[in-house]
Amino acid sequence: MKKPGALPTLDEVARLAGVGTTTVSRVINGGERVSPNTLNKVRQVIDMLGYRPNQAARVLKGERTKTIGLIIPSIADPFFAACAEAVQAIARANDSLLIVTTSQNDPHTVIDNLNVLVSHRVDGLLIVPASARSQALNLLLDRIGVPVVAFDRPIGNTSFSSVVTDGFNGAKDGTQHLINHGCRKIACLTGESTLFTIQQRIRGYRAAVSAAGLPAIVNTSVKDYKSAEYAIESLLAGPNRPDALLTLKNSTTIFAFEVLQKLNIEIPKAIALLGFDDFELAATLRPSISVVAQPVEEIGRVAAELLFEQMPGGRKAGLPASPARARRITLDTLLIRRRSCGCFPVPA
Repeated sequence: MKKPGALPTLDEVARLAGVGTTTVSRVINGGERVSPNTLNKVRQVIDMLGYRPNQAARVLKGERTKTIGLIIPSIADPFFAACAEAVQAIARANDSLLIVTTSQNDPHTVIDNLNVLVSHRVDGLLIVPASARSQALNLLLDRIGVPVVAFDRPIGNTSFSSVVTDGFNGAKDGTQHLINHGCRKIACLTGESTLFTIQQRIRGYRAAVSAAGLPAIVNTSVKDYKSAEYAIESLLAGPNRPDALLTLKNSTTIFAFEVLQKLNIEIPKAIALLGFDDFELAATLRPSISVVAQPVEEIGRVAAELLFEQMPGGRKAGLPASPARARRITLDTLLIRRRSCGCFPVPA
């Protein structure tokens, strides 16, 4: 006799549907080689009983765990939080659970988190590498034997797919936009200059000012409000007092805006401001902040879809398996013109 409250079993589903347990397993795993009538009958019984596969037992048999791992620098950063939300939606659509870990951009923490996720037998991994050139990361990824997709930054090992944005042209176009406004001393402010994304943006900035015959003024010391304050005050007191600031991260943009407000420097009349990455309050601040925006949700969505394509079962039913081919997908940025760059008159 079945105990009260006991969960329905695969044997019960098979018995009530009048099929074998192998057929039920095939239905659970996508319905391959099952007739439409039988497929509908088994699914009706599954729904009626509220049957759910025993995931622990499936893992012991070497089957998929229906989990994917995500390693991002921080969930406090709106950019990566939005990416995680997009990944979660794709994971849910593929009947999978998302496990999120954070690294604070520390290469050692990335390795630690990776080992934990592998120990949980995840079916695939999405990762924002702290260092693209980390030999330890590349060696570990070669050994783990599950599909891996990097996003925001590529992995040094080119055998893994990645989804990035065109930071070079985004920063170049943003700098050119300031030049078109008549700015001639554009200072580039940022931190974390070892990151792939920041390096690409600095290159784009340098390309634009060089083509215009203007000086490159780069300060990579900004990591918080205090360092931003010191950097901006030093620039204002120096021989190359800027008439515009290009900030390469949303946090740097916010720090710079706060410092300029504190110093009573009018934006954009005295100094124009253009940031990289949009953020929630950018459109509502006074003046509103012009930005080079990345397609944040699209980055997470495309990376997650690419991962599921590479996982077993990700291909359409009836098609033969094919070796995963590494791909680099580059998404475009968008220049959003607001008041801080001088595009629109600032209300008196």
